[in-house]
Amino acid sequence: MLDDTQLSERYSRDGFAFPIRVMETEQAAAYRALLEEAEAIAAQDPDGSSYFREFANLSLGFVGDILRDRAVTDPVAELLGEDLLVMACNFFIKEAQSTAYVSWHQDLHYWGLEGNDEVTAWIALSPATRDSGCMRFVPGSHLETVAHVDTFAEGNLLTRGQEVAVEVDEADAVAVELEPGEMSLHHGRLFHASDPNRSTDRRIGLAIRYIPTRMQQMDSAALCATLARGEDRFGNFTLVESGSGLLEAADLVRHAQVRDRRRAVLYRET
Repeated sequence: MLDDTQLSERYSRDGFAFPIRVMETEQAAAYRALLEEAEAIAAQDPDGSSYFREFANLSLGFVGDILRDRAVTDPVAELLGEDLLVMACNFFIKEAQSTAYVSWHQDLHYWGLEGNDEVTAWIALSPATRDSGCMRFVPGSHLETVAHVDTFAEGNLLTRGQEVAVEVDEADAVAVELEPGEMSLHHGRLFHASDPNRSTDRRIGLAIRYIPTRMQQMDSAALCATLARGEDRFGNFTLVESGSGLLEAADLVRHAQVRDRRRAVLYRET
């Protein structure tokens, strides 16, 4: 474990910090089992994939438990302060022996936020290794903002297949290997990517996007967020509660409404 000073110093210098143990391996396995139970339920639903890829906490109650867990939010609060919103929460899943990948990109380029104070907590529910396509980070790249291009490339897990419009030296990249129950934190401007999963197991990660409650959305006051910690004294986002179980009907109606608002931002100008 990193102590508070190490966490802050490493994050400020590199734009990321890992590994941080946030739950026991057995708990990670239990959460994975719940996720896969929900996937089986949603298998025949045309909107099924969105329940996991977009605002997963609204459709899956256990994800709401994770995003409020002090083991997760304490390190984030060291970086952003005590009052925290979750503006997005999604699973990144690569099937075994799949070609799915994530291109080099900076998250905040597309999110339309005023300021850069965003931290992504990425929690492994299965082994994230070089073989399974763990994330890769470029240290210090959070200190610059670069142009991006949209590729909409097949197999790219990103919404627009976005990638940085600059050359990235692969030799600079750090492999973010995590065991189930471990977490990494990374800045919204950090260059990051991941390769296909060449292993025999699924690579399952939960990405939780934290922002301080003072943060604002530049182009839409109607977007939603979930209060994860502290209190919201600003009202810049419409607050929504996490779901109550596994794909409950009322939760899915609300999920669709929140999802569609967010898509309008992510796909603007396309």
